[in-house]
Amino acid sequence: MKLFKTIFVFSIINFGALYIGNILMNDGPRTAWYQNLNQAPWTPPGWFFGVAWSTIMICFSVYMAYLYKTMPNSKVKILFAIQFILNVIWNYIFFNQHLVGVALICIILLSLVVGKFLFAYKDQLKTKSLLILPYFIWLIVATSLNAYVFIYN
Repeated sequence: MKLFKTIFVFSIINFGALYIGNILMNDGPRTAWYQNLNQAPWTPPGWFFGVAWSTIMICFSVYMAYLYKTMPNSKVKILFAIQFILNVIWNYIFFNQHLVGVALICIILLSLVVGKFLFAYKDQLKTKSLLILPYFIWLIVATSLNAYVFIYN
């Protein structure tokens, strides 16, 4: 039962991050600025982002619950906090402030942090590490989308 409570807490935090990021992007994907950007040909349709992020945060919440249960130390908490901040501020930097280059640095850092989760704790979590793979793969795709916008605009 304690595992389910931990999953619930991480779900609230992770979906809270999506909610805060959504507020900070200030209707970003629907703005003329974003609509007029040269976007990568592999940019998914708008609806896909909600499905992707919902799936990612469910998997990440379960992953974090297992990791926290296995290693409830400050290193894990700090890494999670860094991930949270980078995830939230990317929306503000990219969509609200239009600082595409700074956003690219932010998403690269976020990818490195999520990669650290994936590789640093794979021995402890074994196959449960697969739960963070959607997040890591999505960040690679999202980084490529951000890089395309940076290069071609």
